[in-house]
Amino acid sequence: MERQMVIFELESEKFGVEIACVEGIVKLQEITRVPNSPDFIEGITSLRGTVLPVMDLAKRFGMEAIKRSGESRIVVILFGGQKIGLVVSSVSEVVTFDDSIIEPPPPLVSSINTEYISGIARFEEKLIILLNLENVLTY
Repeated sequence: MERQMVIFELESEKFGVEIACVEGIVKLQEITRVPNSPDFIEGITSLRGTVLPVMDLAKRFGMEAIKRSGESRIVVILFGGQKIGLVVSSVSEVVTFDDSIIEPPPPLVSSINTEYISGIARFEEKLIILLNLENVLTY
């Protein structure tokens, strides 16, 4: 079965999410902090008249916060009927590949907790970490 994935980066690592879960990709904009929220929740922002919670995906994975640049983006995810923005270093492309190139995540070799990973795709000489959005977005 073929999958279409949106590929983005956190520092130098490539990640992918199903395009069906991506509602949009927007430039980084002003984010308002919310008191007493988890440290990986950057806060909220207004997007087309909707208040959107925003998560720093690197912090969620226990990595250092995203270094903001002109390439930084908010990937708007629609999951479980709710929208959430994920701050990423950059968004690079949309790719289509077959399930046959996906391998299970190897235990104990990732800087990211493997519960957040649904698989690893070998695509055009690149390794793409495929995210398990249910675990990433549940906190």
